[in-house]
Amino acid sequence: MDKIRHFKAYDMPEGIESKQLLDIKAVTGNLYKSLAVISKRANEIGIDLKEEINKKLEEFASSTDTLEEVLENREQIEISKFYENLPHSTIIALQEFMDGKLQVKGEEQEEKEEVQEEK
Repeated sequence: MDKIRHFKAYDMPEGIESKQLLDIKAVTGNLYKSLAVISKRANEIGIDLKEEINKKLEEFASSTDTLEEVLENREQIEISKFYENLPHSTIIALQEFMDGKLQVKGEEQEEKEEVQEEK
């Protein structure tokens, strides 16, 4: 049971609520830029969660699983249920964005980074 307590902490909203598009747009001044930032963060969260659950489930993997061993592994089932009950990564990313926890880069800063990567 101790393995379940070592999950990354994400600020999970209590419930899903509708958001005003003008509020989302107000952060960057451009709705599409705001959605792009949220989308990138949602992808990062999704990848992090996938890696995390795979690491936790690898602990239970064995090359000689029998049907009885698979059905009796309660810890693995609890870990899977925990991740199934998490809100979608997009919801977490949107909440982080609206709480001001994401850094939004300006176009000039992005262009400088692209030029430096090309060199």
